This record gives sequence, structure tokens and C-alpha cells, in this order.
Amino acid sequence: MPAFPKPAFTYNFSVKDQIDLLLAHKEKRHIPEKSKTKLLIASWNIANLGLHKRWTIHAALIAEIIDWFDLIAIQEVNVNLEGLRQIEAALPSHYNLLFSDKAGNNERFAYIFDSRVITQLEMVGEVAIPPKDHKYIKLPGVTSSFTGFDRNPYLGSFQWRNTNFVLLNVHSYFGSNSKKNIHRRALETYAIARHTDLMGNSKYAFSDKIIALGDFNLPLVEPGDLIYKALVKRGLELPKHSTKVYSNIADDKMYDQIAFLPSLKNTIQANGTFDFDNAVFPDLWQENHSKFKSYVKYYLSDHRPIWMQIAF
Repeated sequence: MPAFPKPAFTYNFSVKDQIDLLLAHKEKRHIPEKSKTKLLIASWNIANLGLHKRWTIHAALIAEIIDWFDLIAIQEVNVNLEGLRQIEAALPSHYNLLFSDKAGNNERFAYIFDSRVITQLEMVGEVAIPPKDHKYIKLPGVTSSFTGFDRNPYLGSFQWRNTNFVLLNVHSYFGSNSKKNIHRRALETYAIARHTDLMGNSKYAFSDKIIALGDFNLPLVEPGDLIYKALVKRGLELPKHSTKVYSNIADDKMYDQIAFLPSLKNTIQANGTFDFDNAVFPDLWQENHSKFKSYVKYYLSDHRPIWMQIAF
């Protein structure tokens, strides 16, 4: 994604004051504290991470949110690792980092995890569909063909307590809202769903606990939405949301999702979306809404983190 325009003004704030606001909003959104008996995972598209020139104070706010979770999948990490390293430096030393090579739009994927409770396991790599299997990636009403991912999902395997699990870190193709690009996005989404289903139900499965999470560029969780239908076509489920908090700060799309195999349904304890933009910089919001939005998009993100609590 091209960099957003850098705000043409300077805004000074106290990191401590903003963290206090985030913590108060965390409680309002019912994000639980870390627990020895429940796993907290999250996903966050941090816009143009490494392309935007964030300050240390902005990295501190991002790191504060990341620190609430045991493991978080990050999307839109630029090939320039400066932004990711900036956040890593702001986190406690017990957080470990794993990231992919660059893909479409010069983007990487990353995992950040609390090494005190999460162990990285042996299986790691990019998900690719062999060309001979492309013919199976098809959807009703879509006449175009699947030719591979723009950004291959980034697979990571981990252990929490005595349980092994696998995550697929996703950032689906967007392009535009043209029919052609929507169909391409739908085929990518179905390819992810199919791969997750096949992995989890294989007799050679590394683990049957597989979760695909990230930015699916899914407009709405509704039966009529083509991307949504592609995501759930192979049986993947999405957690139920008690309130409709959209995953973008424009507050009109549900791009970011956590999808899981039906066998995991009874392990889900809680979930949600954290609308940090409704907590930070209240004086800037009151001064000028347009300036506030541009500042948040550039220095924090235009996407909100999504999270889920699991008891395997």
C-alpha cells in the first residue's frame, strides 16, 4: 500500500496519559488480562509499518497494545524493517519476533509473541498452492482463475502450555472494488479456507488446531458478501461479536478476521475489536476531526487490532 500523506503539523502528547486512556478503553472493551489458563491471540494490520516514519512515542503506544496479548500476527510490515524494530525496542525483552520475506507491495508478515508462555515450533513458512491444484480454487459466479497469492500467507507453529497450534497470517489482495479485483480477492480467500481445511483434517496434520487470521479485506460479515462466502465455504467459522465494532477506523468495514476450524468453536472464550482511535488524542479530535484522522492513520494505523481468547 502506498504511504499515507504525512500530517503537516506537529502534535505533542504525554505517552503516559495516552496509555492511561488506552487502558481505560481496554477495560470498556472487556479485553481480559493475560492468564495462565487462557491464551490471548490478536491480529493487527499496522499501516505501512516501516514506510511511515513513526516516532518513538507512537511506537510506545503500539507496543502497549501488543503487550496485552500472548501472541499477535502483524500485517503490512514493509521490507524496510525499521518500523518493526522500533516496536520491538519498545516492548519488554521477553517478546520474540518472527517475520517473513517480502511479498506483494514489498510487504512482510510478522509474529510477535511472549516467550515466557509461547514456544515457537519447527513448522514455519509461506503457504503456496501448487499449480496443479489451482484448478480446485473456484467459486460459483467467478469465471477468472486462481494464479497464486499476491502475498503468500505466513504460517507459524507454536506451543502454549502442552498444546501445539498453527496460525496462518493473512493479508489478502485488495486492488480495487472492481469486479475483477473482488473476484481475485475471493479466490485467494477460498484458497486460504481450503488449505486450512485440508491441513486440519489431514492424517499427517502437524496440529488440528489451525487458525487463519489477518486482513482478509472482507467488507462485511454477511451471507451475501462474496469474500465472506469464500471464507466460510469450507466450514471455517468466525467468532460471534456481541457488538459491531468495525476493524477499520473509517468504521464501515470488517476487513480483519480470525477464522478457525469448527473443532475449535468450544474453545473460544471471548473476542473483540479494539477501537484505540476512540481512546487516544481526545483534544486533537475535539480540535479538528480531519487532522485527528490523518494523524492516527499515519502514526498508528487505519486498522484496529482484533483479538480472541482461547482455552485449549
